[in-house]
Amino acid sequence: MSTPKSTPNISAVILAAGKGTRMKSDQAKVLHELFFKPMLHHVLDSVAATDIGQIAVIVGHQRKQVLASLQEAPTPYNFTPVVQEEQLGTGHAVLCAESACASADLVMILCGDTPLIRPETLQAMIDRHQESKSVLTLMTTVLDDPFGYGRIITDEEDGVVAIVEQKDASAEQRAFQEVNAGIYLVDADFLFSALQQVGTDNSQGEVYLTDIVSIATKQGHRVEKFVHTPAIDVLGVNSRVELAQAHHELQMRHNREVMLSGVTMYCPESILISPDCQIGQDCVVQAGAHITGGSIIGKEVQLASGVVLHNCQIGDNAVIGANSVLQNCIIEDGAVVPPLTLRME
Repeated sequence: MSTPKSTPNISAVILAAGKGTRMKSDQAKVLHELFFKPMLHHVLDSVAATDIGQIAVIVGHQRKQVLASLQEAPTPYNFTPVVQEEQLGTGHAVLCAESACASADLVMILCGDTPLIRPETLQAMIDRHQESKSVLTLMTTVLDDPFGYGRIITDEEDGVVAIVEQKDASAEQRAFQEVNAGIYLVDADFLFSALQQVGTDNSQGEVYLTDIVSIATKQGHRVEKFVHTPAIDVLGVNSRVELAQAHHELQMRHNREVMLSGVTMYCPESILISPDCQIGQDCVVQAGAHITGGSIIGKEVQLASGVVLHNCQIGDNAVIGANSVLQNCIIEDGAVVPPLTLRME
């Protein structure tokens, strides 16, 4: 009789302590909003939808504001805050979370600036790690332009032997297109013992989390890689340009779901619908519409171009004219609202 497979205790460590200087902002990077919530919240939502049991969030820069945003969210997050007093690198940040991961068998490490990561991607990585029985699995992706990302160095059997950061890479290594996506799944005992061995002999003088890969290989462990595409799913948001890209991606993911539910959209890339809204079948939504605030739209409703609805209830078969702005309104079944109507009740 076979022994039942035990389910490992998995903790997540989310790195959210940095300043994000390339955002050119006084606000902590992970608090910048896209698609109706701070980017850090999107990461926690994905992590919470997997088999991960505990979440530790590493905070440093503007820690009070970051923690308040999580604790005061409409549905408060269940997490353990960990303070990194000095920003001494990603490896040091994870070391700060050692006590918060005391009961963990496995630790998943990811960044708070990757709001596009999907829960199914994280779960697939967890499943692959358990199947491979590796001590360390690293998520990678392939980029046409890998500038700025750590390059993946592999052996003849396609096992990862090292990650070389952009500033430390040779010209030959910089030509590699497979890069570190910044998400790790590691056996807890190995992780924290390895981090104790990591030095600061690099261009930044920091404790690089990436060095645990070379430590694993030196100890004779095979480091697995979990190659994920499309690359945008692991986009790290480091600038306002990337913030806009990530927002657009989340907007289009949601619009796709709405269209597949039976709603017609023209120019969906211009239509913004918050996830707390409901839209009935056979509605037609024209370009530039914005629907937010938990609005409820009935069936067969016509929303003309440029309509803005916030916290509204729109009855079946209603027609809302172009560029109308309605807030806190109830529109009866079959009603026709003329173009350019402004109504805030």
